[in-house]
Amino acid sequence: MQAALLPGALTLIALGAASALARPPAAQPLPARHAGDGAFAALEHEYVTYMLREFPVVATYLGGATFDPQLADIDGMLRDYSPEALQKENARLGEFRARFAALAPATLSARRRVDRSVALAQIAFLVHQHEVRRHQLRSLDSYTDEPVRGVDWQIQGMSTTGPATRGTDREWRAAIARARAVPAYLATARRQLAAGVAAHRTPDWRMLSAFGLESTAADAEYFGSTLGQIAAANIGPVHRDALLHELQAAGNQAAEAYRRLRDFVADTFFENPRASGVAALKSEYRADRFALGESEYDWALRNNLHLTGTAAKLFEASWPVVEETRNEMITLAQQIAAAHKWPAGGAGPEPVRAVFAQLTQNAPRTDAEMMEGYRRTGERLVEYARRTGLFDVPADYRLEVTVTPPPLRASIEGGAYYPAPPFKKSGVGRFYMSPTGDDATELREEHNYAAMPDLAAHEGFPGHDWHYKLMTQYRAQISPLRWLTPGAVEDSSSMWEDSMAAEGWALYSEALLAEQQPGAPEGFYTPEERLYQLRGKLYRDLRVRVDTGIHTGRMTFEEAVTLFSEVVDFLPGPCESGAALKLDAKQASCKAARGAITRYARWPTQAITYRLGREQIFALRERAQRELGAAFSLQRFHLAFMRQGTIPAGYFGEELLRALRATAP
Repeated sequence: MQAALLPGALTLIALGAASALARPPAAQPLPARHAGDGAFAALEHEYVTYMLREFPVVATYLGGATFDPQLADIDGMLRDYSPEALQKENARLGEFRARFAALAPATLSARRRVDRSVALAQIAFLVHQHEVRRHQLRSLDSYTDEPVRGVDWQIQGMSTTGPATRGTDREWRAAIARARAVPAYLATARRQLAAGVAAHRTPDWRMLSAFGLESTAADAEYFGSTLGQIAAANIGPVHRDALLHELQAAGNQAAEAYRRLRDFVADTFFENPRASGVAALKSEYRADRFALGESEYDWALRNNLHLTGTAAKLFEASWPVVEETRNEMITLAQQIAAAHKWPAGGAGPEPVRAVFAQLTQNAPRTDAEMMEGYRRTGERLVEYARRTGLFDVPADYRLEVTVTPPPLRASIEGGAYYPAPPFKKSGVGRFYMSPTGDDATELREEHNYAAMPDLAAHEGFPGHDWHYKLMTQYRAQISPLRWLTPGAVEDSSSMWEDSMAAEGWALYSEALLAEQQPGAPEGFYTPEERLYQLRGKLYRDLRVRVDTGIHTGRMTFEEAVTLFSEVVDFLPGPCESGAALKLDAKQASCKAARGAITRYARWPTQAITYRLGREQIFALRERAQRELGAAFSLQRFHLAFMRQGTIPAGYFGEELLRALRATAP
């Protein structure tokens, strides 16, 4: 998209300038108020360049090689997790913290005051993670995932060089260099994990099994075999043989390094690596070690997500929200069953299960039909937004749904959105759908026609695809530090500040489509589609209860698994044992619930960002409506919000409201 396609859109910068011009000139002249902006811009560029240099895989994700000439070789590198490197990094971060703190907020514009707070929180997170949590001693998933993700993202972002080829000579040589860096990188990982054993800071046993044994084997296969196959299918004729030879040699060395890491994990932590479950580990490593702890959780809420609440308050307040959504689902299911004259069973959760069973019968029979269904759903969503005026949608915008390419299928279950690197001038974000292999059960349960709109709205339009494409269009007006994902893009080392904005917006988008609009008194969804939208909401509502519970000791892992199965799938009975497990549906539910809780245990605070981010948007919108009255424009509010970048709304909410008030017609 091009900037001219969204006429009348306002950024916070433009709003802030209009607000300043509306004030009496004698109050405080504009040059004096913004005297610090120039110094801030120079410091910001230095800081972002440094952060991208320290986190090469994050740099690849963001397109950092084009951000500054110093980063031209960054795609061929991996992070240095050695104690010596982290000590130097902490010292450098301390210098940046002092320099940002020295810039007086009174000398900065509204935008730069926000950016200053964001930078200080990012720095505090990294130093805290290194020095207080000492997460580098146990971040096994970061060590195993980073090299594979880095190379995958490189390949995904490579230039098209022919009708069936991609990747320039320089781009493939960067991938080779990154593969060559894997042995030294994983040697450092072993060193840090060994130090963790000595310090009694070791990964949870589930992570040791999943990442220490399973992922290392899969990653060795990726570098030793899959990467070469991908390259052979994509490298053009120029230097082809030499590049393939070098890549295979580097891949073999990387694969061997992963096998050495697996041997280290097996020898250090396991009694019998071939066994399954906790009994496979040595007795001293069988205890649960995933909980973040209450004080650490509260610190993360304040610093990382810019929230004022506590884990205890979130836990207590979460259950009424869950019950309200469940009751709404039960009522709606009863109405749907009555309208179709379907048998709905008895009271309680039975109508929901009965209606879902009916809806699964109207589903695609093949992956091709599934893809066509999502494309048609995308067209419906965009047409609805144009008709109702929810957004100013350019005439040439359409939601593209793409089959997940083979290299990404291992990491994408169902659907997912991969944004374009914001620092690159080229590249397109994509809404991917992974093929099921024409699996009839998966097509019915996950991709029936009533379930499609909610997923398409979240990952596509008006969720991630619309959000990121609009932000990318205006990236020159979004501070570069707001794109950073300190720690990692997506693993246990992540800060998750970006998730509050991105996932909060996507969940808000789902709810927005259920609201009454001009010409659409029932909103976008049919009642059947609305039931699936509420199921998605229920997932995110329950995550707040589960995440705060398991990380503060209010809930055990197995209690969380059972609760998830009972609440989300409306299937009573424990997941550890009992008569309920004799049912195929309960077994499948408990397996899915265990996978979900494993993710939440590994990523503390990420699971809560969906609901809490959504609530921040609704709260801001309600305040804007109340304060602006008839001058409030939903379309204008949406544009102003989305163009703040991927940081929590707690940073910019007051400034955004002030700017909207000052520029209201």
